[in-house]
Amino acid sequence: MFYNHQKIEKKWQKIWEKEKIYEPNFKKAKRPFYNLMMFPYPSAEGLHVGNMYAFTGSDIYGRFKRMRGYDVFEPIGLDGFGIHSENYALKIGVHPSKQAKISEKHFYKQLKMIGNGFSWDEKLETYDPEYYKWTQWIFIQLFKRGLAYRKKQAVNWCPSCKTVLADEQVIAEKCERCSSEVIKKNLEQWFFKITKYAERLLKNLDMIDWSERTKIAQKEWIGRSEGINLKEKVKNLNIEFEVFDTIPQTFLAQTFTVIAPEHPLVERLITGTKYEKSVREFVEKIKQKKAVNKFDVEKESEGIFTGRYVDNPFGTGDLPIWVASYVIAGYGTGIVNCSAHDERDFAFAKKYNIPLKVVMLPLDVDLAKKVQNFEICYHHASDGIIQEPIEMKGMTWEKARKPIIEYIEKKGFGKKTINYHLRDWLISRQRYWGPPIPLVFCENCAERIKNKELGIKNKKFDKGEIENPGWIPVPEKDLPVILPYIKDFQPKGTGESPLATDKKFYEVKCPECGKMARRETDVSDTFLDSAWYYLGYFFENWKATLRGVRQKASREIENSPFSSPLIRKWLPVDMYIGGQEHACLHLLYSRFLAMVFNDLGLIDFEEPFKKFRAHGLLTKDGAKMSKSRGNVVNPDEYIKKFGADVFRMYLMFLSPFERGGDFQSKGILGIARFLDRIFNFGNSFANRKVGEKQTLNKFENKKELEKLFHQTIKKITEDIENLNYNTAISALMILFNKMEKESQLSIVNCQLFLKLLAPFAPFISEELWAKLGHKKSIHLEKWPEYNSRLLKQKKIILIVQVNGKFRDKIEVNVDISEQEAKEIILSREKIQKYTKGKEIKKIIFVPGKLFNIVI
Repeated sequence: MFYNHQKIEKKWQKIWEKEKIYEPNFKKAKRPFYNLMMFPYPSAEGLHVGNMYAFTGSDIYGRFKRMRGYDVFEPIGLDGFGIHSENYALKIGVHPSKQAKISEKHFYKQLKMIGNGFSWDEKLETYDPEYYKWTQWIFIQLFKRGLAYRKKQAVNWCPSCKTVLADEQVIAEKCERCSSEVIKKNLEQWFFKITKYAERLLKNLDMIDWSERTKIAQKEWIGRSEGINLKEKVKNLNIEFEVFDTIPQTFLAQTFTVIAPEHPLVERLITGTKYEKSVREFVEKIKQKKAVNKFDVEKESEGIFTGRYVDNPFGTGDLPIWVASYVIAGYGTGIVNCSAHDERDFAFAKKYNIPLKVVMLPLDVDLAKKVQNFEICYHHASDGIIQEPIEMKGMTWEKARKPIIEYIEKKGFGKKTINYHLRDWLISRQRYWGPPIPLVFCENCAERIKNKELGIKNKKFDKGEIENPGWIPVPEKDLPVILPYIKDFQPKGTGESPLATDKKFYEVKCPECGKMARRETDVSDTFLDSAWYYLGYFFENWKATLRGVRQKASREIENSPFSSPLIRKWLPVDMYIGGQEHACLHLLYSRFLAMVFNDLGLIDFEEPFKKFRAHGLLTKDGAKMSKSRGNVVNPDEYIKKFGADVFRMYLMFLSPFERGGDFQSKGILGIARFLDRIFNFGNSFANRKVGEKQTLNKFENKKELEKLFHQTIKKITEDIENLNYNTAISALMILFNKMEKESQLSIVNCQLFLKLLAPFAPFISEELWAKLGHKKSIHLEKWPEYNSRLLKQKKIILIVQVNGKFRDKIEVNVDISEQEAKEIILSREKIQKYTKGKEIKKIIFVPGKLFNIVI
């Protein structure tokens, strides 16, 4: 019988949506299970095969949980604000606000085609003013509590996208969106204090059930390093500073100090010296090379002497201060003391003839001579022997660390400290398509704050207002700050957003004092929109559920959607599936905001996702998919030709879900034939007379098939739980092949099989289920349970060895004794030719596995 997938799929899409099959009862749900996938950004031509791969994998898990008795909530939406959508609008010459509606319609049509069990009533779009009202509200909460600040610094700038980028958005010195070379620009920008949460972000990784590679990526990005801050003073100048040292064991080997070219102290060090001009020229040269990425700090090192010295407190001589290109201004203090025991310092000193000193030697005498003669750099060797200070002489480098830190602190030279690679989140963007930052700058209020005056009507200024004089948040009653329609939304590349061209937008009265002020014209990073969207799906319901609810928080928080009891009932997210590429972007930012919300009393958890799994990536015929290669797979054409079920199952059959796989068009035909066979097979049961169905409504199959059914139920249950969908589908194939060969099968067999198939192929399983006479959706049925008693093996294969070499194998009872096995094995002709006339010295019997005869 022909399987008309187009007709069947459209039919069930309408029925599911009409009957709200996938809409949980939020209030009455007894076993809430929040199953979430990373929502797509609607740019380019539509969903690509990578989206469908991720969404299908997540949906299978959600369907499985629903059939296991959970009230599953699986929402969807569009991450529609941001540079991806804006760049596409620029490319095709359509205003992003208009293109957003076009993309929204197209994407939702595609998302309905793929067969996922989405809860459509709760969908959201980040460009909806009712959504970004709360994005702006969140910004204000962070600002009020001193977690948002504005400062001028060298930032990453994409000359193609014409906007700043956070450190996390720069991959190998290139823009993660367009792959353009990133340069540095000095601009005033808004930042969130994510570094304040660095330790919590790091520690909590040990407590959450996430893909290990994702946790490792975050640990490395946070980059915790313990060391000591050494107190330093510049000789003959009233300048003091601290130097962060991660390897304090060799502090007495330090013979010079290096400072980053961008460090603000450089100017003070060189002013009035004969080196002033040459150092300024050098600094400018290095800045220019770094700006255009013509400089590799790991491979190149350039420097210049400032003419100044550190008044060394260690009694080992003054340390000349050099400006060095390889020092990073943002790491530690941007100043480093250098020694012969660091490879880069060693190379730098050799290049510029700076004296070196050795305080650690290897045990090997010949190697030690080379170290003492500065022929090689001996560094970070755990078995190296410390020579100085005298109190630690003879200790190994590894064991000396703690006592040397204690020694330095006791002497008053420095203090133990911790630094992080993580930098504060650069949140502002000089683009058009995003939520306007809800702040206003007022000169009058800036003066009042500088003069330590109270706000209007004796209102105290918020922490954010005090730390950022003149910046006043928009009153929450006036949110959202609507993004105005601007015809020329092209980014200008001037360091300002296109909103800066709209006087009606930026000329406003100060909400604090009433005088004329200027509205912030930057928009916020699109990652702020997505960092809280998992909460946003519940905001549609908050007014109906808020009655009588109160939290220990501010008045505005009490009247916010965070007060909804649904958030406490349904969150945190139970299962989150998405891309590994977001490990240090979306996933890190979401964790940070959840911790902030927890501190503010908004939510009762600080980790947003209980379980996260990173899906693998797809390739096409062994190559990475890209437009330039012309090998991007469009799921629409495959769904049209084969149907969503075939395409879903083919994608999941490629390889383990977390590994990804290689898409080959010819491979889909096998899955298509498999589902055709299932459809025809199912119809053979559906076409029986009613009386026949009733008489067959019990297990009448052979014991071997019954056992296979229960083995398959167990395997598929475990495989889905572990996202091993490929092996689960393989088990379905093995079972179905056996079913086809059986002359007598019951309706129960067919029903069990369809239930196992349902998460993978929702349309065909629903169609056949209905044809068997069921009114209730198969996706609301109970998941099959296996009988563990039937899985116990009664027979096993026992391997027989002679002197450790394989000689035979026999089928025996699982509980066979050593004596019984010995009698059977020694009587076998195969074995007698090795044992005849020889003395058996020993028998090694491993029950259920092995029988070894030692002669």
